[in-house]
Amino acid sequence: MGGRNGGYAVAALLAVAGALAVGHGARDREPGVHYRDFGGPRALWHIPDGDALPASPPSRIEIPGIGVDAPVMRVGLNRDGTVGVPPLNRPERTGWYEHGPPPGSRGPSVVLGHYDDLGGPAVFHKLHEIRPGARIKVTRHDRSVAVFRVDAMERVPKWEFPRARVYGKVRYAGLRLITCGGKYDRADRSYSDNLIVYAHLTGADGR
Repeated sequence: MGGRNGGYAVAALLAVAGALAVGHGARDREPGVHYRDFGGPRALWHIPDGDALPASPPSRIEIPGIGVDAPVMRVGLNRDGTVGVPPLNRPERTGWYEHGPPPGSRGPSVVLGHYDDLGGPAVFHKLHEIRPGARIKVTRHDRSVAVFRVDAMERVPKWEFPRARVYGKVRYAGLRLITCGGKYDRADRSYSDNLIVYAHLTGADGR
């Protein structure tokens, strides 16, 4: 899978803007203003290679600590080269970037979700409340459940999106969750920042 992951990283570098529209300022909120980043990039330096699972697309994601239990759909690339996101009429869904490894396989798997929509909170509305060590469970099409541990979280301006850190090649089975953060700009109809959660595979259930 090393070659596939490398090509994925190159493609993702061109597609990073896909996370830029995840959120719609329904109530002029500032997601994540009160959270403190934990771990930071240093938390990713010493993650062991560990085991990985055979490739199987995800179907559902659960984050018990923040009340997420949501279906996962595939998203790809838009015509302008940006990463797609779930449609606005499906705010309860998350989107797995299908040109990268599926959750549980070796490499950086990316799942995106809206912070809100015009009707109110969406699936990743409470992502900023996640804590280090929190468990994330991803049910896959082969009926296995990949279990991840949260390592780090950061909120960064969208123009400083850490492409290599999110999409770059890693030897372990990683997971990156992405949504919006920061202030809502009514003129651009977009939030100023991205909130990124990093996790790694610790085991599997149902095998």
